[in-house]
Amino acid sequence: MKLDHIGIVTTSIEEGAKIWEGFLGFHPLEVTEVESQKLKVATFDADGVRVELLQPLGEGSPVSKFLATRGGGLHHICFQVEDIAATLSGLRGKGVMMIDESPRPGVSAKKIAFLHPRSMGGVLIELCEK
Repeated sequence: MKLDHIGIVTTSIEEGAKIWEGFLGFHPLEVTEVESQKLKVATFDADGVRVELLQPLGEGSPVSKFLATRGGGLHHICFQVEDIAATLSGLRGKGVMMIDESPRPGVSAKKIAFLHPRSMGGVLIELCEK
């Protein structure tokens, strides 16, 4: 597994960009909307590791509850895998709790799936396959 990106929840992509681009000098790559998740996502390059700012677009977004209860900040860490279906199967066999039982579409046409924080020491882990 290779670190792919770090997801950070924000109330405003524009305000978040002031930190990641303005203060830290990371290069913006793209801003996109993931309608199925009701998210606006801004991606920045941090020397080969991407930082994704996640802004909910309404109450139905999975990160809107996170934002309401915890505020902005670290949401998840994503690791890139070669074969996401096989990786999920192997992890299920080891007793890892899943949020996603099978891969679903994510940003940049990647297949993604989330592992439950209860099985991962309190950290939300995303897996992705390009």
